[in-house]
Amino acid sequence: MPYQGFIIHTSVCPSINGKGFDFWIDASGTTHAAPLLTDPEYIHLCLEGDFGKPLTAAPPAQIKEQVFSACRLILDLAALYSISPVIVKPHNDSCPGPYFPWNELVLYPGDGYH
Repeated sequence: MPYQGFIIHTSVCPSINGKGFDFWIDASGTTHAAPLLTDPEYIHLCLEGDFGKPLTAAPPAQIKEQVFSACRLILDLAALYSISPVIVKPHNDSCPGPYFPWNELVLYPGDGYH
């Protein structure tokens, strides 16, 4: 069965505990891959940080770099696995959190990275 899309997590989610994601994007924007994709339906990306409260701890440029890395990864994986890059969902109602910068997660499959 082909992948249906992508799920976004945050590192403070209690269900993560060092597992449950396929790719970790640290605060600097560096991506770390798990050895295997774990979910047959979705590819899980975990962004380091707490998006459950206002973003005052990290400078906006750092958040933009991290989200840009997520965009790049989603577009690359979408091309690799023939997935629509616009199917990006939150893990649940509280993860990645109400302050996750969804508006920064801009994907333009036809034009490449934003």
